[in-house]
Amino acid sequence: MKYELIIIRYGEISLKREETRRRFESTLVNNIKNALDAKQIPNTVKKERGRIYVYTSKIEESIPILTNVFGIVSVSPAIQTKTDINSISKLSLDISKNLLNETKSFAVRATRTGKHDFTSQDIAVKIGSDVVKATKARVNLTKPDFEIFIEIRNDKTYLFTEKIRGVGGLPLGTQGKVISLIIDKKSLLAAWYLMHRGCKAIFIKTKKTKEKIEPFFSKWNIKPEIITIKTQDKDLYKNLNQLALEYNCDALVTNYNIDKNSLDLLSEIKSLKQHMDIPVLHPLIAMDEKTINKKCKDIGLKS
Repeated sequence: MKYELIIIRYGEISLKREETRRRFESTLVNNIKNALDAKQIPNTVKKERGRIYVYTSKIEESIPILTNVFGIVSVSPAIQTKTDINSISKLSLDISKNLLNETKSFAVRATRTGKHDFTSQDIAVKIGSDVVKATKARVNLTKPDFEIFIEIRNDKTYLFTEKIRGVGGLPLGTQGKVISLIIDKKSLLAAWYLMHRGCKAIFIKTKKTKEKIEPFFSKWNIKPEIITIKTQDKDLYKNLNQLALEYNCDALVTNYNIDKNSLDLLSEIKSLKQHMDIPVLHPLIAMDEKTINKKCKDIGLKS
């Protein structure tokens, strides 16, 4: 099947008030373009309410990039046609003939936006009947072997056969800034959780930092601001406060988690909060080491 575009879906953005929604959508479009441009993927990105469309000649290469863009809930490689029943039926048959036979089952999932002289149910019944006649496949709406998704949006219709899960969250850059001291992979995981919620991170590393951070940033389509300081000495808190002020950061994110030696850790957290001029966030605080290691692996941070 030769796909023509990729449909991008987002989640939480749609719940925002109109002005905020438009701003978040624009940020997400820019992040998509930047991610694809960074990987030298030619692209044209178009936006309409509730959907973003990516047109590119490199569909397969684009999908793993897009699913790692914060804010994207799912993507679907798709084919576009005009909105009339005959055109939709013809394209549905072209797709299903190579994938279905009498031993397979299928379902048609149709949705519709706009004014038309037919309903979503009309489309599902018509296309389902045509596919059965052409392929002898069985209809199974509960657990089909194969699904044909038909998304009708005004005068254009999109057909696709899968929804590929994205990372979700909020678009990077739609919230405030945080400062992250890179000590180990847990530090990057902690920062990842804040970036997943739309925060931009300023990364601070020392000359002793040994983490290989470039692959992590590449995987998650991040153009990081990285600042190197000499060492974690007695002036660390002062340096962090100065950098937070200089880069207009709203909070410091740490890698602390209460697992072992929690009494010493709580004392250290208390001292840190006393010395910092900005709030201190601990996204890993309630996780055990096993959970942290699994999540690190999930987001591409190797031991």
